[in-house]
Amino acid sequence: MVQLTATPTSALVDEPIHIRATGLHPSEMVTFVASLQDEKGKMFHSQACYRANEVGEVDLEHASSLGGDYVGVHPMGLFWSMKPEKILTRLIKRDVMNSPFQVQLKLHSTDTPAVKLTNDIPRASLTVERWYVAPGVTRIRVQEGRIRGALFLPPGAGPFPGVIDLFGGVGGLLEFRASLLASRGFVCLALAYFDYEDLPSSLENIELEYFEDAANFLLRHPKVLGPGIGVVSVCKGAEIGLSMAIHLKQVTAVVLINGPNFIFQNPHVYRGQIFQSMPCNSQLLSTNALGLIAFNHYFGDPRDEANKSFLLPIEKARGHFLFIVGEEDKNLNSKVFAQCAIDQLKRKGKNNWTLLSYPGAGHLIEPSYAPLCCGSWVSNMPMLWGGEVIPHAAAQEHSWKEIQKFLRKHLMPVSTSQL
Repeated sequence: MVQLTATPTSALVDEPIHIRATGLHPSEMVTFVASLQDEKGKMFHSQACYRANEVGEVDLEHASSLGGDYVGVHPMGLFWSMKPEKILTRLIKRDVMNSPFQVQLKLHSTDTPAVKLTNDIPRASLTVERWYVAPGVTRIRVQEGRIRGALFLPPGAGPFPGVIDLFGGVGGLLEFRASLLASRGFVCLALAYFDYEDLPSSLENIELEYFEDAANFLLRHPKVLGPGIGVVSVCKGAEIGLSMAIHLKQVTAVVLINGPNFIFQNPHVYRGQIFQSMPCNSQLLSTNALGLIAFNHYFGDPRDEANKSFLLPIEKARGHFLFIVGEEDKNLNSKVFAQCAIDQLKRKGKNNWTLLSYPGAGHLIEPSYAPLCCGSWVSNMPMLWGGEVIPHAAAQEHSWKEIQKFLRKHLMPVSTSQL
């Protein structure tokens, strides 16, 4: 009898699942199909073809895919290779607390590695739950003064290291990374800064006092360890995260995922000072064959003499930095920007940085096993994010673990960070 198993059938989305098929004929070829429907009803799916071994089993931890959405030994390939049915759709979990993504796994017979989607009745099927929050984690809606967001608290008395989570130009409030960080033992504030509730619908100036208020709010919470907090940030959020590290003494550890080392588009304001944005050149925009816009050369080279006055003075920061770079980022020239920032630190004799640079990874480096999003709509604009499926997946798995190590190292005493 053919059986399809997945262990565990319910787990956090950043945890691996062991998938096996048994009861097949020796050397029989089969296709595994994975699919899920997001909260807006949009479908994502993947598939891969395998050949059973001499005892009629396919174990994805050891077997090599012969064709489909990936080739080779990739135990979690069915998850990170998922593609949207409708192009330019990004998989984002909105309600992290009340429901998981339900991933349907099906096993079909096939006679060729050239896999195509099929409506045939599967020989075996099951559903796995992919959660964004661990049991015991609580979510508190934040409306403190002008601060807007969601605070995620791990179970237990704590105290725990505190982290602010910042996303980029999509606006609104994204909570999936913050809920996962809380599931891993961090008090995490998913912080909105525009296009959410009563916040401005679009960005004009970046008022750093808003982010300072958020840092102080986090540090006042009885479950937060202190004396400093961390920031996990991407794209525009990483620009803000870098500026926070420079100006706010509360910020002592910053993860910068594919961000710039200068201000772009929206000036920063702090205590009456205005910090201007670097000029851009629309002639440097490019599009790919699908018409997606690449911004990775839009801002020119920060090392050019004309641009040096716009660079953020990263050497003034007291804390530590983890630069995460996707070398196939098509939205920002993040490899050059990170190296430029590191060179600034080196010239001042600083060694408070770590660089993780990933060949083949794109702009949207997310927690482990998330599908690659090569492009999506942002503000009615088709954005190209870049990335190659397999190396991008490897970058996400490695960097997610390193982010947690980095935050624990710099936000917790040695005696507790090594537990």
